[in-house]
Amino acid sequence: MSKPQDNPADPFKKALAEATRTLADTPELKVSFSVDPSGVSGDQMRLPQVSRRMTRDEVMLARGTGDALAMRERHHDTKVAARYSPTGEMAKSLFDAMETARCEALGARDMPGTLTNIDFKIGHEAERKGYGQIRTQAEAPLSVAAGYLVREMATGRKLPAAADHVLDLWRGFLEDSAGQDLENVGHVLSDQAAFARMARKVIADLGYADQLGDDPDEEQGADSEAEEAENDPDASNEDRSEEDQVEEDSEATAERSQEEQQDQTQTTVSQDDLSDQELGEEVEMPQADAPLEPPPPPPHSQADPNYTVFTTEFDEEIRAEDLAEPVELERLRAYLDTQLEPLKGAVARLANKLQRRLQAQQNRSWEFDREEGTLDAGRLARVVANPTTPLSFKIEKDTEFRDTCVTLLLDNSGSMRGRPISIAAICADVLARTLERCSVKVEILGFTTRAWKGGQSRERWLAEGRPQAPGRLNDLRHIIYKSADAPWRRVRSNLGLMMKEGLLKENIDGEALEWAYKRATARPEARKILMVISDGAPVDDSTLSVNPAIYLEKHLRDVIAMVERKRAVELIAIGIGHDVTRYYSRAVTITDVEQLAGAMTEQLAALFDSDPRARARVLGMKKAV
Repeated sequence: MSKPQDNPADPFKKALAEATRTLADTPELKVSFSVDPSGVSGDQMRLPQVSRRMTRDEVMLARGTGDALAMRERHHDTKVAARYSPTGEMAKSLFDAMETARCEALGARDMPGTLTNIDFKIGHEAERKGYGQIRTQAEAPLSVAAGYLVREMATGRKLPAAADHVLDLWRGFLEDSAGQDLENVGHVLSDQAAFARMARKVIADLGYADQLGDDPDEEQGADSEAEEAENDPDASNEDRSEEDQVEEDSEATAERSQEEQQDQTQTTVSQDDLSDQELGEEVEMPQADAPLEPPPPPPHSQADPNYTVFTTEFDEEIRAEDLAEPVELERLRAYLDTQLEPLKGAVARLANKLQRRLQAQQNRSWEFDREEGTLDAGRLARVVANPTTPLSFKIEKDTEFRDTCVTLLLDNSGSMRGRPISIAAICADVLARTLERCSVKVEILGFTTRAWKGGQSRERWLAEGRPQAPGRLNDLRHIIYKSADAPWRRVRSNLGLMMKEGLLKENIDGEALEWAYKRATARPEARKILMVISDGAPVDDSTLSVNPAIYLEKHLRDVIAMVERKRAVELIAIGIGHDVTRYYSRAVTITDVEQLAGAMTEQLAALFDSDPRARARVLGMKKAV
């Protein structure tokens, strides 16, 4: 009998990796499967993870992503792209989106078998980003719509529903503005340089000509003419007519006379100033009490002074009870309780384990063999026999247990929709009750945005003419589900808000973490613990479409570095299907949301463990501290 394979998905992964290398025409390409965002870095390609269950969606997404990345690897020349790439952020986003569509369409034309796979990948991404739910053109990214239109015109194939919805919002504008240039898209697919020139025309048609930068074709022509002139200077001199030379001589003479007049005027002025001073006339001096210029505004982020925000006018910090009526909160809480029912036993056992661990730290102890204090019952017989027996008393003492506040910061992004957010709400609820019994204050916070694709911040940015590098371009929503001083029984229904349809949108982790950190440091407790629960890297399409691709991720890393450096708050993180150890020094990653309760319990229990080596083992630290 053959030995069963450890992972049923391994043969599929191996076959897909070989197929991807073949499609990309890159035999040395190293293909891996990861929960991290897919992409290519050097000779490394990351594809979406495929679990042991090998569901149809997992298989199709891995195939589609592999085909799309392989087509770009095969048909994209980075040198050509760098030569024609615009300088402005919006123009560059349009250029990149159309180039990606060109590679995918070219691959689909040459290899029709990739069409279905890439369609599924496009549809999955559009659904994940909520494109099917947007209602206004301002919420739909123009660059994405332009890429969709190029693909549709190049392949003649209808887009998936959510992607088609985005394109429909912009179709009229795109076709009216650039339809004539896009008619030739099918003829230039095979020539990246020709396609790039067409893409630059389209960008100009859409109103972003000022972001294109210099025309690379004109620069090349000018360079060629300059080289010819340098190689044959006599020929260029012969082409000049005598009249041109006479004009140049007269212009030179006029310039010299003008310069002489300016020199004379400057000399006269300086002599007049000197004579005025010799005559004792007052010379106007700057006043000592002149108003000073106002100081520059403080940076938006303490962690990164270069992190900017277009506007904070539409941001909100709001209590959960203000986002829904009491009746709706009770209904949502009842729904959450039904989700808790199957997990009640396991979660209760974990909660009791954590409670025993905390109470063990709080147990009182006794100091024996004292000259005074409370009589030690164990030595009662000796005392009766000899009342003068020394060291027969004991003194009660308290074990050092600093007052503590624990902050739970929950990712309320759209990717947490469904089972992950239910489990996170349940765990937060149980931990709040458990820690409250142990006299540990608990604060539960959530972070998301008020709208998809920028909201009112983006609308204002568009109205002001799309200024360059606007920084964060969305309306933040920071939610207080439970403040540290509020008893659990009063805010019990608030956690049901996480079940509300339409609440979960984008996630801007860096600012949320800094917000939670500031709230924690303002607390009077001697010890503060901040636990972050997230399922992905910071993602906000409106911000990332007009800023560098790592803009939000860099800010998150800077905030984490600041918090860990100052050590005013103990920071730990739990990633749900996402490797947060890339960001946090003390973190754990779980692959199944059912493991969240255990991970949270173990992490918190480890922080209260008196043995530093035990803490290090659980928290994943390199060494005990």
